[in-house]
Amino acid sequence: MEIYSTKSELQAQLQQIREAGKKIALVPTMGALHEGHISLIQEAQKAADVVVCSIFVNPTQFNDPQDLEKYPRPIANDIKLLEQQQCDILFLPTVEEMYPSTNESWEIDLGDLDKIWEGAQRPGHFQGVTQIVYKLFNLVSPDVACFGQKDFQQVMVIQYMIDLKKLPISLLICPTIRSNEGLALSSRNARLSDKGLRDALVLYKTLAQTKIDFESKSLATLKEEAVDRLTADQHVKLEYFAVCETRTLKEATTKDESKKYVALVVAWVEGVRLIDNMLLNP
Repeated sequence: MEIYSTKSELQAQLQQIREAGKKIALVPTMGALHEGHISLIQEAQKAADVVVCSIFVNPTQFNDPQDLEKYPRPIANDIKLLEQQQCDILFLPTVEEMYPSTNESWEIDLGDLDKIWEGAQRPGHFQGVTQIVYKLFNLVSPDVACFGQKDFQQVMVIQYMIDLKKLPISLLICPTIRSNEGLALSSRNARLSDKGLRDALVLYKTLAQTKIDFESKSLATLKEEAVDRLTADQHVKLEYFAVCETRTLKEATTKDESKKYVALVVAWVEGVRLIDNMLLNP
């Protein structure tokens, strides 16, 4: 695996790859890699000849400086995992490399996508996400970009940006990887105790039950029962639960057979903010 820390080195290598007629896939990450990230690398390897993984903890998408400071950075282990998976290229830039100007401005019209759910709870978060992803897209010019379904709203935001900017990039949405018990894998799970990991399973169990009941119950009943389950344990603090249309992410009040729906949930366990979702109809 080749490791590059500067844009110029990476671009020189990618130029050669492109001239050889090879297809490039990009897997953008913030590191602290786990099986979920590795599954993205595996999907990228199926979709392209060369896989570029980036590891960059992007400061512009953090609302809380403490959250940025606490974000895990086990880079030696990350490199080992990527080498084991035979990733081709790792891009490992500094903040100064990606943001050479301290007063760089960025604003993109994301419609309502950055005003609801995660956008409402974390103002400016998706502006920061699109800012860094757009930089990486321009730098790598990938044919394919791989993102995980676990951050569903983020995926919809990236697709919106690709469409808006008319980028020639195919977005590959990869399934959420879960523990044997069903908990969505996340870098933040490392901050949970064994009991916290067990308490957090209520997120998955609630989503799974909502999916089972989707055809037979009204949306109002589905939400009421889900909220009851999620608030039954005093160790789980529910932030929000909603059933939404997949593309707009607007909360649904009635079902339309021509539309796809997703259940979104965010809850706090042991001071850790956990996010999950599940597609409800085929």
